[in-house]
Amino acid sequence: MTSSSAADAELAAQIAEGAGRILLGVRHGGLLDGRLMGDAGDQIAQAWIGAALRRRRPRDAVLSEEAEDVGDRSSASRVWIIDPLDGTSEFSLGTSDWAVHVALAVDGTPTAAAVAIPARGEVFRSDEVKPPDGPLTGKIAVSRYGGSYEAAHVAGALGLQRISIGSAGAKAMAVVRGDVDAYVHAGGQYEWDNCAPVGVAAAAGLHCSRLDGSPIVYNQRIPYMPDFVICRTEIADDILTALDHVW
Repeated sequence: MTSSSAADAELAAQIAEGAGRILLGVRHGGLLDGRLMGDAGDQIAQAWIGAALRRRRPRDAVLSEEAEDVGDRSSASRVWIIDPLDGTSEFSLGTSDWAVHVALAVDGTPTAAAVAIPARGEVFRSDEVKPPDGPLTGKIAVSRYGGSYEAAHVAGALGLQRISIGSAGAKAMAVVRGDVDAYVHAGGQYEWDNCAPVGVAAAAGLHCSRLDGSPIVYNQRIPYMPDFVICRTEIADDILTALDHVW
């Protein structure tokens, strides 16, 4: 890792951790709840992250769920791809499986990334993350709302137990942590939903690709990223083979 990329990874981690602390403050004391708490979290985290990036990386472009996508961002080489609060509904409900995503994509590839799970006191960063240790768990992360047909097919084909987890970042970090073996998504997302999780997972040595096995490329003109798989390398070929029958 170059000194420049190491500095970017450190900044990503600092921003993800700091935004997470702010979001925990939004939940403090139960003064807000429901949609009001979620809206406040989105807005406050976005304002702080945006200010931090303008101060620390003023020449870089930014793509964020909570900010207007202005200018010719897709032509920039360096783009910060941000989700200030991944899992707003989980955050509003008071659960722990919500996240903050901060990633830098250089020429379409995440080169520095951090995912914070603030309610668990965790920050996963691409410059320090380690591969999951221990044997395969026989589990796959799926949405609390049932998951996609593709995920269900993979679970059936490989005999994996489905584990319901909230936000995209929480599901992806469950693979990184070694709690589950895979996260298969086909329900439609945007780049901010998965860029930082993919950046961290790839740094941890996990398999990351589109469902057809092709590379994931970020900073597209239309930032829609509808499908991907993050999984242990030991079962990557089996998952992609299973997906060949339904994708």
